[in-house]
Amino acid sequence: MRLRALAAMFAGVLCLAAAADPADRLADPAQEARARAIFADVRCLVCQNESIDDSEAELAGELRKIVREQVKAGRSDAEIKRFLTDRYGEFVLMTPRFSWMNLALWSGPFLVVVLGAGLLVARLRNRSVEPELSPEEAERVRRLSQTDPA
Repeated sequence: MRLRALAAMFAGVLCLAAAADPADRLADPAQEARARAIFADVRCLVCQNESIDDSEAELAGELRKIVREQVKAGRSDAEIKRFLTDRYGEFVLMTPRFSWMNLALWSGPFLVVVLGAGLLVARLRNRSVEPELSPEEAERVRRLSQTDPA
């Protein structure tokens, strides 16, 4: 009984996944597969934590349509991604390209922590220990402590 219910749920999930947007699919299976591969690397700008392949947002649907049109027009994957980044910025890619700005963005916090730790260590090493009293100061403290407060 449990196996039958589990199989029915699995079949239902498969039907929903297969029927995502059949009207928008490309007629050529190779082009559709290429478009789906690009979908996985393009971020939904509404959801921000999932690809346009997984998102149900309206903007994700529009981005899927744009990608399919570009694939159908014969553009390469790099040209399509460049088109999207020119239009929406590099944030639209799930795996952004390597650039010096990205390196600075990702390494900046680590550099700040290392610099702060270095400054802390230097400060602790150079802190001055209170100097000993001079003979005159020691004599004065001795006299002050011997006087009767009463």
